[in-house]
This record gives sequence, structure tokens and C-alpha cells, in this order.
Amino acid sequence: MNIHEYQAKQLLAKYGVAVPLEIPAKSLDEVRVAAEKITAGGSARVVVKSQIHAGGRGKGTFKTGFQGGVKVAASVDEAVSHAKNMLGNVLVTKQTGVDGRRVQTLLIASGAKIKKEFYLAVLLDRAVSRPLVMASTEGGMDIEEVAAKTPEKIFKEWIDPAVGIMPYQARKITAALGLKGDLFNAAAKFVTGVFNTWWECDASLVEINPMCVVELPDGKETVVALDAKISLDDNGLYRHKDIQAMRDLNEEAPLEIEASKFNLNYIKLDGNIACLVNGAGLAMATMDIIQHFGGRPANFLDVGGGASQEQVAAAFKIILQDSNVKGILVNIFGGIMDCNVIATGIVAAVKETGLKLPLIVRLEGNNVAAGKKTLAESGLKLITGDSMTDAAQKVVKAVGKQTI
Repeated sequence: MNIHEYQAKQLLAKYGVAVPLEIPAKSLDEVRVAAEKITAGGSARVVVKSQIHAGGRGKGTFKTGFQGGVKVAASVDEAVSHAKNMLGNVLVTKQTGVDGRRVQTLLIASGAKIKKEFYLAVLLDRAVSRPLVMASTEGGMDIEEVAAKTPEKIFKEWIDPAVGIMPYQARKITAALGLKGDLFNAAAKFVTGVFNTWWECDASLVEINPMCVVELPDGKETVVALDAKISLDDNGLYRHKDIQAMRDLNEEAPLEIEASKFNLNYIKLDGNIACLVNGAGLAMATMDIIQHFGGRPANFLDVGGGASQEQVAAAFKIILQDSNVKGILVNIFGGIMDCNVIATGIVAAVKETGLKLPLIVRLEGNNVAAGKKTLAESGLKLITGDSMTDAAQKVVKAVGKQTI
């Protein structure tokens, strides 16, 4: 699950990470009140930031033609003017795709006097099964670009999950960023807080870009999280009711929301061949082989290793709500999954929805004989695949004929 920047900063602050004075706002009246509080706090500038689940907001363009999802204002009235151009409008960035995202919340922040920008992130290194802290002096840039052009500027420190981040590791990371004196101590505390946020919130990623050295009104310098992104591990959300409440359904595709109600892993894609598969690895392989034979997957849909008949029926209904779908490939390898349960669910779903599209089914594994018998005796017009290759070729061919 993803959350907004302002929500991420609320979590970070809980674990001792310094963040700027910021106030979320959902209306122009709230924007004005927030901006007045910001200026009353001594800030000469007010930053207006669009809150969507995508990066590249500052360089984005609204479909109205207004440029930039992040603006700096010199007055309260200017902040409200920027907000008027953002709230309720669709922002397109390099991460949203052409459809963009509708901005329904703004973050009103004090304008920081930035002295230096850094990059800091915590994630799981699956190769060694350990948390990894990544830091770089190249803050404000895409870390992929830094890795490609100047990989030597990325510092990595692996953390022992049995003991968590040690003080010497926080100091080591801070030293790699070149900070000294009071800033060294502030940054070491900052790094520790970011790691603890990642660990305690069951996050898959905590990214601070940029982590900034800023000058305060009294002339002193400190370290703050000027921007923040947190992605949460769905499997750990049951332990965090407060974080679950941060979920913004407006940022999620309607079909993906519907799928989550049935514990189905669904992601809509831009193709026309729907996939219904059990297991994420097999689902990825299925999409690859469809692409290999000239087709285009319409979705990633993993019903899981132990799906029920009801889940299979729900999966079919979700697939058919995508108007781009011209054919369906069911690819099941039964380990824990009973092939006959899938077959029964397919029959029920097809009869209930009155499916007219080409349906190709490949079953293999646990109780496959019973599953194939159920399909054969159903009276449905479907095509069976003897192998994954055979099934993929047949669905691509069937969809091609239909398109013509």
C-alpha cells in the first residue's frame, strides 16, 4: 500500500525524523488557513504541493495546461491562486501515464532555505535477506540516474535484522555524506529515525529525496525530510490499523479495489488478453509468454495458491469489467490449489456472466483429471491448452481472429 507524502511525514515524525512545518488541505479555505499559519510561523515563502501517489510532480503538467504540481508562493494569496489551479484537476507526470491523477489534497509547507540536498532510503535487499540503507550526496535526483551515471556516489550499509541499526552504522552513513559538527549528530539521529520508521511500520520502502540541510530563521542549520515516500508491505498491515486508515481509494484503480475485497492480486495493464493465474511467478511467466507470441496482456491477476470457487468467479467478473479484454487465458498449476475447484469456478462464472469472449484454459497438477472432466461436461465453448506454450499461442490466435 502507498500513502501520501504528508502521511509519510506524519509517520516519520513519530519516530524522531525532523520534518518541515506542513499542513494538508482539501479545499481553498483550508489552503488559506494553512498558508496563514505558515507565514505567521516566520516563513517568507509558502510551498504548495500536489498530493498524488506518483513522483515527478514538480515537473508534471495538469490537463488544464497549468505547469507544475509543486509551486512556491511569496504570499498567502499567491498560494491560494496556485491551489485553485491544482485542486480537482488532473496532474500528469512521468509516473502516472497519460491518464494522470486527480489532485484532491494539497500539502501547504514552509519554504525552506536549502543549503544541501542528499538522498536516503531504506529497503529490503532480498539477495541477502537484510535491510539496506542507501545514501547519496546526489539528493533531488532519481536514484536510478545516479546509479547509471555515478554509481560511486551511492553508499550502502546492510543492517542486521536481529539487532537493528547500530549507532556506529548511523554515524558511518552520516560520515559518507560528508556532514560534520552539529549537523553530523542531527543526521545520525535522522538516519536512525528513518530506519526505525521502515522497521516499525512494516514498510517495503522508505525514501527521503531530498534529505536536506536547511537554514532556520535564527541562522542555525539542521537536517529535515523535505520530501518523503513510504510504501507499506500489505502482509503487515493487519498490525497497523492506524496506517490502514491512511489508504486513499481515490488513488487506486476501481478494479484493483474490487479485487482486494476478494484477496485477489490484480493490476490492470494496457493489453487485450486477460490472464487468470495462481501464483505470482506463474502469472509473470504467463504474461511473458503471451508477449512472446505477439499478444498483449490486459492484466496481472493472481488468485493465490488456495483460491475458492467464489474467488475464481469474482476474478472473472473483474476481468470482464475491462472493456479492452478480447480473450481470456486461464493458466493453473495445481500444487495446493485443486484444479477441480478452479474448473468449477470457471463454469459457474462463465454461465453467470454469459461470457462470449474466447476462453483458453490450461490446467495441470493437483486433481487435474477431475478438473478437465468438469470442463468437458460443462457444455461450455472453451479451448484447452496442453501446455503453457500451446495455451498462449491459442489465445493470441483467437484474439487475433476476433480483432480482424
